Amino acid sequence: MRITGSRSYLSYEWFGVLAPFDPACRLVTSSFFSPLTLGILRLLFAVYSLVTTITVLVFQSVRFHSSRSFFSYFTDLSYIGLVAYFWASSIQTIVFVLQGQKAYPLQKWPRILQLLHVLLNTTITIFPIIVTVVFWTLLASSSTFSTRYSAWSNVSQHAMNSSFALFEILLTNTSPSPWSHIIPCFFLFASYLGVAYITYATQGFYTYSFLDPSVEHGLLAAYIIGMGVGYCILFAIVKGICTLRCRLSSEHVQCEALDEWEHINIEQPKETIGSEA
Repeated sequence: MRITGSRSYLSYEWFGVLAPFDPACRLVTSSFFSPLTLGILRLLFAVYSLVTTITVLVFQSVRFHSSRSFFSYFTDLSYIGLVAYFWASSIQTIVFVLQGQKAYPLQKWPRILQLLHVLLNTTITIFPIIVTVVFWTLLASSSTFSTRYSAWSNVSQHAMNSSFALFEILLTNTSPSPWSHIIPCFFLFASYLGVAYITYATQGFYTYSFLDPSVEHGLLAAYIIGMGVGYCILFAIVKGICTLRCRLSSEHVQCEALDEWEHINIEQPKETIGSEA
């Protein structure tokens, strides 16, 4: 294992899980909302996404009789990731509030759980955006809004999913994902190709038409490579946005601290004059 300073590749530290874990409580705070408001919003997103997932699964089972293919779609798998993240993050944030905003449970949990949480955070800021872009550019059709259920489910899973991701990217204090996350998250993303072709082998259909080699021919390789490159570009963009947000919020905090210091510095001579009189 190669050592670089106090860190080593494939260590917890290399993946952004430091000790102590998140001492500034960035995962449960926001520059725009109080911790209580953030916890409530995350809980609302958790409930909505869970209800959406259950409703879609029930419709596929009862009305369309296609529940066997539910876990074959990247849309559903990435949406389940959103459900898991918002339930986990909302509970951590609410407990943080109940404990006087001093600490939250994940900080004391095993490091493997801390690693899984930060990796999950990375996936829910990348995968939903990929789903939205691919659906509205390649898959959307006249049937997208043909019924109330179709319109609602498509908006919920292919539009609101990115809204949830943008909420975490723009409106929380979560630190930018380290570059090391690009590897395991890319592995998860690429592994979906295996799921898609296993589905074809076991159920006889392609989950997404652009993955059918008999239809796309040479374009299939271009789609796969393009999505891989797009993933890397999107990862860099999201990381850049989060870095900029953190810098702007840090400058805001420094300005507030400077204002408070100047206020104290101005008021202090008055007290001194008063005491001399």
